Amino acid sequence: MEKGSYQFEDFLVGVDDQYKDFVLEVNELLLQAGCKVKIGSSKINLFSVKYTQGRRGVFNFMLRRKSFKASVYAANYVQYLEVLNRLPESMVAQISKVAACKNMDNPPTCWDGCIGYDIPIGEENYQKCRFKCFQFDVNAESIPFLLELLESELKVRAAEQK
Repeated sequence: MEKGSYQFEDFLVGVDDQYKDFVLEVNELLLQAGCKVKIGSSKINLFSVKYTQGRRGVFNFMLRRKSFKASVYAANYVQYLEVLNRLPESMVAQISKVAACKNMDNPPTCWDGCIGYDIPIGEENYQKCRFKCFQFDVNAESIPFLLELLESELKVRAAEQK
């Protein structure tokens, strides 16, 4: 796919019908929260849809040839650990596969401003890179949890702005 200017509708055409309602619900939720949308394409992603509030990332869709992923920038996860503790095993397994945070090692080797996530889920603690930590496959099982994570993060961010 050539690089260029894309519209949300271009991305939506590529989304499997079973996920379109989810995509539209997320899009509406994020637009109502005042997010800006940037749609692009790369060698890895047929489409990437990035939502930001100011300079902070909130949510991404990544539509690839063989997969559809979503990523929540759950910077405030400590305020909704109960949601993380209800994640299905398949989503926890995806978190466990993410690379460990390089700045939690001694000496730190990632960029100076990076701090990873130290996430307690159940009896385990996951010290993961913040950029891929909450990136999940979009499927029937993950959709309600993706929405709950997103809504929880937006609620905390809205309270911060008051």
